Amino acid sequence: MERRDMIRSGIGLVGGTLLSGCLRSLGFEKESAWRDPPLVSDRPNAVYYPAVIEEMDMYGKSTADGLTVALMYSFPHRFWTVTGQDKNKVVVGEDDSLHLMVSVWDTETKTVLPMNIALEISNDDGMVTQLSPWPMHSPSMGFHYGDNVSLPGEDTYTATLRVGPLQTRRTGAFEGQFSDVTTATIDFQFDTSNTYDNIEIREVDGKAGERGSVELAMENMPAGRAPPKLELPGKMVGETMSGDAAFSTTRLDDASRFGEGTYLAISPRTPYNRIILPLMSLSATVTRDGTTVFDDILQETLDPELGHHYGANIENLKPGDTMKIMVDAPPQTARHDGYETAFFEMPSMEATI
Repeated sequence: MERRDMIRSGIGLVGGTLLSGCLRSLGFEKESAWRDPPLVSDRPNAVYYPAVIEEMDMYGKSTADGLTVALMYSFPHRFWTVTGQDKNKVVVGEDDSLHLMVSVWDTETKTVLPMNIALEISNDDGMVTQLSPWPMHSPSMGFHYGDNVSLPGEDTYTATLRVGPLQTRRTGAFEGQFSDVTTATIDFQFDTSNTYDNIEIREVDGKAGERGSVELAMENMPAGRAPPKLELPGKMVGETMSGDAAFSTTRLDDASRFGEGTYLAISPRTPYNRIILPLMSLSATVTRDGTTVFDDILQETLDPELGHHYGANIENLKPGDTMKIMVDAPPQTARHDGYETAFFEMPSMEATI
């Protein structure tokens, strides 16, 4: 199968040294380079430069029902799953062949969608494995879904992806969209010499462990960015930080698609690259002269203009009101190196409307 739409990890910020990029067979001598790559020992509770960067490549894309589904791969690698406030390190298994990644977006608007995804891999002998990839954050990949996968050997495989329905509230032109299950199929050739020679692992020289992020690797596909804060519609209230996430807040006084009253929208995003932070639980309290005028959850929402955000309608919101934003649960997404220490300890934030 021809290689398509090469994705290269962002090295421009950090300079790199090749560790592994010529791995020729299962059980090759440099296997340890990706089974247990170095991990920064003194990591901040924030987004940071990892010790190594693992490149990715694409197996293919499929478009159906207004959605585009992309299947990518990299070396098998560790990641951390998140449940509530707890994280669990997932190490590379002895039989793991690839780290498969899936991204889904609205074909027309290029909006990345936090969808339910089921993945089944088969060959001529039948089904090989099935799984539900984890929603994930990666410094170079943005928001996507992924997991380590074990394949029985070199062969041609078919990935069948069942995507949806979208559980997040949709507004504007997105209302009523993405409510069905969409099936996409992508064929790929797993050949160890081609697969592992196409991608590399690079050391991050000089900056490993420092706060910051590598460049996004997404050359031919969206990464799930939130709009720049100054491009959000409405009147900008401000931007606050918590747990190294940025929370941009805007108010829309005339937005009937959201309902009655003023719509208050909070758009959380990663620092540096503005990657969306779905699967959080947020709530807010608004007070005026010591009296509470709003105290409720903020609903996770997908809107063509605001993008992915959390919001609520508040009647009679007035300038000078004080807003307190609480993070009731951090993003329930798995993390690659560079993100696994961020977005956990997230104290409440205050702003004046």
